[in-house]
Amino acid sequence: MRSVFDKQAERYDEWFDDNEFTYLTELEALKKLVPASGKGLEVGVGTGRFALPLNISVGIDPSFEMLRIAKRRGIRVVAGEGENLPSGGEKFDYVLLMITLCFVKNPQKVIRESKRVIKNGGEIVVGIIDKNGLLGKFYQEKDSPFYKIAKFYTAKECIKLLEKNRFKNITTYQTIFSSPQVINGIDVIKQGYGEGSFVVISGEK
Repeated sequence: MRSVFDKQAERYDEWFDDNEFTYLTELEALKKLVPASGKGLEVGVGTGRFALPLNISVGIDPSFEMLRIAKRRGIRVVAGEGENLPSGGEKFDYVLLMITLCFVKNPQKVIRESKRVIKNGGEIVVGIIDKNGLLGKFYQEKDSPFYKIAKFYTAKECIKLLEKNRFKNITTYQTIFSSPQVINGIDVIKQGYGEGSFVVISGEK
């Protein structure tokens, strides 16, 4: 059976144009913690909307239709799942999981696999829609073919997941402090979590 991401890949990709400032705000928050150099891997690369501007050259995703669009953007794509990354150990300087954990079957295994392919001293960067934030509540109530299959997590739950896998020097940034319907510019980005709807969390291997 084709996934909703295969069936509606174009619609998914159009969201970023229709919600430009939400997208750009999330991108700016990611730039606070995604390394500016080094070899990166995005797990759950989707259509490449984040990998491209963040200069992440390799992306993995289970959706062939999403990967087709990402490849068109110049990303080197690999079909696969985060629970079983088709890569040897310690190959990447960092791994990005951008709105990925809410769609996977086993977040613990995805984090463990991500750690396996990160070099010692490298980083994991996780971008989430906080379950308790305005955006999280909005998406949980919205009749979306994508988010109705998602399981959202809080920032605190994701931090505990990284700590359980022995990532250290945990750092967080948050943004999107208002309802998505009224965002008309790039929102404020500040350290911490608990207020903003979008949270970026990094940890060092």
